[in-house]
Amino acid sequence: MPGGQLLLDSPAPGEALPRINAQGRRHPSRPKNGPILCRESLHAVEREGVRYLVSENYSYKSEAYYTILLHEIQGEKVAPGTRAILDAFVVPVCLERARTEGMPVAEYAISQSCIQAPAVIYGLNYFSCTSHFEVLQEDESARELVRHVTNNGKYPFCSQRLEDGEGIRRAVSIFGNVSSPDPAMAEMAGRVWEAFCIPLVEIICLDGPSGLRLSSLCPVRYSRLAPAEKELLSAYLSGQVFL
Repeated sequence: MPGGQLLLDSPAPGEALPRINAQGRRHPSRPKNGPILCRESLHAVEREGVRYLVSENYSYKSEAYYTILLHEIQGEKVAPGTRAILDAFVVPVCLERARTEGMPVAEYAISQSCIQAPAVIYGLNYFSCTSHFEVLQEDESARELVRHVTNNGKYPFCSQRLEDGEGIRRAVSIFGNVSSPDPAMAEMAGRVWEAFCIPLVEIICLDGPSGLRLSSLCPVRYSRLAPAEKELLSAYLSGQVFL
């Protein structure tokens, strides 16, 4: 199995999987209080009979995916569910699911050729990741970027037209909370949490005169978390903050 093995015994609330050694001197990746947040570690928090799994990689066939799948097969309540994570990280599927939940989402098109710039484009293939998107501008680089994203035209891409005055906003959501002081982004994070229930995810939005529109959701590496975000995540894992 890629990335690890199935876990027959679930970790205790707030406890990292056995590969994490939490003894001795504080690990550089560990916040002041809480477990070590090292690469690909998987953590669990249990609240009111639901086991929430925290991972920096929820992708298909990952350790987190198979762990969630095992809980579902055993009839246990677990979040996020396999359906949610499969939907969340395929941009068109994510946007349609978010649209049905009443969220404002970016309009998109699927193509394999050049499109009108400026626009945001995401690859649509097994190897693509939503965190690796490109912004097309009205210059000679657009064609080369499309070739890169499509692997020389082998795969399609998802494009989102950027309207006048529209830019890109990003925020890390931790159990539906963001460090951004912008109430619109905080509201978006709350709605994403209600729709997908993913404890750790980055929200990509198009931000323009008409407000925020969801562009995509993407995984978050623990190493990219700001100190305040690591402390907040640690507080959830150690039970200091309740859902």
